[in-house]
Amino acid sequence: MNPDAHHLWRAPSWALAVLLAMLGMLGPFSIDTYIPAFSGMATSLNATPVQMQQTLSAYLFGFAFMCLFHGALSDSVGRRPVVLWGLAAFTLASIGCALSQSIEQLIFFRAVQGLSTGAGIVVSRAVVRDMFAPVQAQKVMSQITIYFGVAPAVAPMIGGVLYEHLGWHSVFWFLTGVGVFLWVANYRLLPETLHLSHRQPLKVSNLMQGYWKLGCDPRFLLLALASGIPFNGMFLYVLSAPAFLGEHLALAPTQFFWFFVLTISGIMSGAWVSGRMAGRITPKRQIRHGFAIMLSIATINLVANSLFTASAAWAMFPIAIFSFGWALMVPVVTLLVLDLHPDRRGMASSLQAFIGSTANGLVAGLLAPLVMHSTLALAAASLGMMLIGLVAWVLLHRRWPEIGRLV
Repeated sequence: MNPDAHHLWRAPSWALAVLLAMLGMLGPFSIDTYIPAFSGMATSLNATPVQMQQTLSAYLFGFAFMCLFHGALSDSVGRRPVVLWGLAAFTLASIGCALSQSIEQLIFFRAVQGLSTGAGIVVSRAVVRDMFAPVQAQKVMSQITIYFGVAPAVAPMIGGVLYEHLGWHSVFWFLTGVGVFLWVANYRLLPETLHLSHRQPLKVSNLMQGYWKLGCDPRFLLLALASGIPFNGMFLYVLSAPAFLGEHLALAPTQFFWFFVLTISGIMSGAWVSGRMAGRITPKRQIRHGFAIMLSIATINLVANSLFTASAAWAMFPIAIFSFGWALMVPVVTLLVLDLHPDRRGMASSLQAFIGSTANGLVAGLLAPLVMHSTLALAAASLGMMLIGLVAWVLLHRRWPEIGRLV
């Protein structure tokens, strides 16, 4: 924690949470806003469905790759420059997307968007721990998750309205405006939270030592798996939304928002409860509650889909409950990751985001196309993603039972 933290931000902590959440929201906005315009872009650019999927995969893999460096750079040059340069690059890439005249150009600029977007998401986590002690940090991280949850709910609605009335180019002009707004807001409001005494030398050898230190720490790897992989039990349904909602549940595109409203309500309520639990129960107990909820509902979802034909009357609710369980435990796990190596919090946030984003990219490019046309396969894959995270947490708990024991 920065020893001068109380001088850096004098406004209420929730105001800083809003600012940091807006940085985190940029990622979901970059994905969910343009999905309603898929068909229009494909027609306009004469692109195949596989090529359109590549616009998503290019973004996700670009995001995952650059996440390796955003946090590490912020440990050396400071949090603020990395955020501002990342937002500037995102804004320019959004302009490139809006002006694209071919699918190849769009894929390229989507990759650049992915390379730049992670700066805000990764660095914002480190900022929280720079500014707040553990219990308060959990409350702020939970607030960020609540605000962050708004983005996936409203982004498809905004994208759908823009596409319908102004065409698909307007979606990326909107993202350009978002980038400009966030750059100005963070230039004016975001303080430099990394204390000079905590900065790491900007040397390749020092970076490699840091990556090796974290990459060889099984505690870090297990915690990163426990936080990042279960998210895909929910994200899989988001990626498969056109097939899941349109084909299986027979919903019209104008009704898709119900799925996003339910899912995001689960995330926001889970994050709210997580914040309320901060300082009242031990972190490991809270994590256990989150996994218990996800395991129970994912199993029920699998059984239900094996016995009944999925319908809109019930099939969306398990995903919302799953989201609640994930949001209940992920703020706690994220803080445990950051506190394993206090001198490398930015790098730890980078590697955690890299692991989660790589999993997201594999799910988007490989798993989702394989299972999206069967509700039973979707339910089984969702349960499988959750089990990977659960096994990671159980192994960590048995080998290092002291982690997460103290409030």
